[in-house]
Amino acid sequence: MQPQTCISVQTEDFDLAAEYDSARQHSENPGAIVCFSGLVRDIAHGGGQISEQQTLTLEHYPGMTEQALVRIAEQALERWPLQFIRVIHRVGTLAPADQIVLVITTSAHRSAAFEAAEFIMDYLKTSAPFWKKQIAGNHSEWVASRESDYRAAERWSKSGQA
Repeated sequence: MQPQTCISVQTEDFDLAAEYDSARQHSENPGAIVCFSGLVRDIAHGGGQISEQQTLTLEHYPGMTEQALVRIAEQALERWPLQFIRVIHRVGTLAPADQIVLVITTSAHRSAAFEAAEFIMDYLKTSAPFWKKQIAGNHSEWVASRESDYRAAERWSKSGQA
């Protein structure tokens, strides 16, 4: 069975259980399925009570963004013996606790599935063509990647990829 990738950039929410089931169905006797689901954090209150006034708006260039995500999935397939990759990244206006991103990797071996999922997420945090604007009350700002995100991504800089 050839490895498969499925990439989506969408406004709609996703069903984590359905995506997990799909990953199992598209994999041949996987020994590991790694799922990462990222949520919008409540920055305004430091993770305490959710602010109804806070939103995170994600923008992208349709077509270009999907191509960039396909390229990073292809790099993951070159580096690890994967069976399936699923990436969903939401765009539009989201509220605290909304699902924003999903990465699923399957492999015969857990280390490959874990490392590939981390590799893809590090790319999404630092280099994927998304622009994030956070609004809390009357304050808004464009969100940049953090230095810690770039340090995490540096470990994958083998052959100048990612």
